[in-house]
Amino acid sequence: MGFMEWWDGFWATYNTVVFSIGVNAMLALSIYVTLSCGLLSLANAAFMGIGAYSAALISMNTGLPFPVALAVGGALPALVALIIGIPTLRLSGVYLAMATLGFGEVVRVVVLNMNITGGPMGLNGIPAITEWWHIVVLLGITLYLLARIRRSKIGRAFEAIKEDEIAARLMGVNVAGYKLLAFVIGATIAGVAGALNAHYTFTIGPGNYAFENAVEILTMAVFGGTSNLIGPTIGATLLTLLPEVLRHFKDFRLAANGIILVLVILYLPKGIWDPRRMRGFFSKNKHPDSTGKVR
Repeated sequence: MGFMEWWDGFWATYNTVVFSIGVNAMLALSIYVTLSCGLLSLANAAFMGIGAYSAALISMNTGLPFPVALAVGGALPALVALIIGIPTLRLSGVYLAMATLGFGEVVRVVVLNMNITGGPMGLNGIPAITEWWHIVVLLGITLYLLARIRRSKIGRAFEAIKEDEIAARLMGVNVAGYKLLAFVIGATIAGVAGALNAHYTFTIGPGNYAFENAVEILTMAVFGGTSNLIGPTIGATLLTLLPEVLRHFKDFRLAANGIILVLVILYLPKGIWDPRRMRGFFSKNKHPDSTGKVR
């Protein structure tokens, strides 16, 4: 069997998993943005749903090109985040998590009762427009822009707010403005991820963007580590692949998945990818030789 035949067979079997890795990486990065500003928001699944439904409705009911649908899929959640963020982001910690979770439930119930969204049945027959390179390009752009933000004045402001909000405010940082910016950026990324997802799954429903999905997105980011951009990407990749790897466990797959997560949280509280821990590990293993040089 030639390489091309093997590749065709592999792609036919696992293309959905590959697509899911890219989309989940974007979702994990979307919550990384809010966490980097000290915001525990659980609204990203709802923003993903808004992006998915708006982009899917454009593709199904208009002749507009796919980039327009993706743009609307990112812009509409950003607008909603702007509107709800102004009153909501006055809260912090668990209160913010509860408020954003409540918002997610409101979105789910609204979608459930609207005719245009297909109600409980959702939307079926969404054009399968998403290609692998769409996801690669948009994930690459997301990583690039977030890396630039991280090294900019905005990134330093996010870090200051996360470390000590009162001190940041006393230093002249516009805390409310930067929190709102992080919330809007996260919503945009989640919306675009939802739009990409809708255009390769053919069908979407209200249940795809419920409480469990919000927790799953947060888990991916925390599992990988939120101290940098690599952590959420790795976390999303591993947690997307885990169900496939554990497929032979059948009924015990979810239990095995849960055990792995618990072990990581207990023994690697900063996530799998923690540069400080790695630097500490390697520095411990460096010993001076007889000449005094480290080897």
